[in-house]
Amino acid sequence: MRGVAAILLIWLLAAPLAAAQTSPPRTSPLADWRAVVIAGDWRATDGRPIRAFDNAIRDVAAGLEARGVGRIDVFTLRPDATPKVTPDAALLRAATALGTPSERGGCLFYLTSHGSTEGVVFGDAALTPGQLAILLRRACGERPTVAVVSACYSGVFLGALAAPNRMVLTAARPDRNSFGCGEDQVYPFFDGCLIESLPMAQDLLDLARLTRTCVVRREAEEGAMPPSEPQLRVGATLQLLAPTLRFAPTAP
Repeated sequence: MRGVAAILLIWLLAAPLAAAQTSPPRTSPLADWRAVVIAGDWRATDGRPIRAFDNAIRDVAAGLEARGVGRIDVFTLRPDATPKVTPDAALLRAATALGTPSERGGCLFYLTSHGSTEGVVFGDAALTPGQLAILLRRACGERPTVAVVSACYSGVFLGALAAPNRMVLTAARPDRNSFGCGEDQVYPFFDGCLIESLPMAQDLLDLARLTRTCVVRREAEEGAMPPSEPQLRVGATLQLLAPTLRFAPTAP
């Protein structure tokens, strides 16, 4: 795995890549937001290939688009993807898709993968809290920013990503597993709950609340223990702004 300095050097020297563009409803307060949705792994814990993470990014992106989020770039780090995306290229692509601190609108970063107390699986490397903090600071600056990390132990990202302009939502406490990453699952539990909650949520904070409630219910139904306890941290600036960032109405 290359160090943070090498990754950032690649970012600074490489030519910009165009982000995928969608067509959100014109009335959406989130129409000028930029989002990246990434599957960092493609394997179950025993190494066998699964589709749960890729299913999740496909349907998270579709749900965000339906609720009015503007530009959404979606990609996977699985080795059979076309084109194949390396960890370094993924960081560059994510940074480019999120834009620059001077742009209008906010940033939304969504990553689903396996995790550890050190960070999350990111292809054949790892993404640490410090690396993600650098990416968000360089790309988003003080723009309103939402970071969602769906992985075991993903609460380790809370401290590094905390800022007044950010909402950080993780699938688990720093010392807990999350669930649903087996080959028999359509989505990880957390991702499935967020997808289920998107059509009903009024705004970003409501989405976090509904998702966490759904995870508690799903884990109880499945007897998953100990509970993952998804974590939410909202900075003071974003807390005040959040009620204005309402999702576009769902289609009738």
